[in-house]
Amino acid sequence: MSDQEVPVFQIQRVYLKGASLEQPNSPAILLEQESPTVDIQLGVNAGPVADGIFEVTVTATVQTKIKEKTVFLVEATQAGIFEIRNLPPEQMSQVMGIACPQIVYPYLRGNVADLIQRGGFPPVHLAEINFQAMYEQQQQQQAAAAEPAPAAVTQ
Repeated sequence: MSDQEVPVFQIQRVYLKGASLEQPNSPAILLEQESPTVDIQLGVNAGPVADGIFEVTVTATVQTKIKEKTVFLVEATQAGIFEIRNLPPEQMSQVMGIACPQIVYPYLRGNVADLIQRGGFPPVHLAEINFQAMYEQQQQQQAAAAEPAPAAVTQ
């Protein structure tokens, strides 16, 4: 096997791509005694940057509310730049959908907890994520969406 064919997977850099914290109803909402509800959304995205170089991002949106009023809203995107070469397409998709997010996610968890705590709130710790299960679920949804709809039968 020549050097051209040897699979390559290297982390080039992990960085915080963007983060925001909003407290639109402060200070009045801070006097509320009721416990807030917490909604957490996660997303993974991947794309090429250069030949064999890819950026993978994991985004978290954390929103807490009391009744219908937002206590705080945090949006953070953690990114990684990876060199990935000489992999078959199906492995490429798995590496970018499972392995890369697993590397980036712990940094995102720390940054989100820190940002919330620096905003004056108890930290919200994002749960561990099984990126393999998440990837497989996305693949099943894409496969189901690609299936042709049953033809309508007219009589």
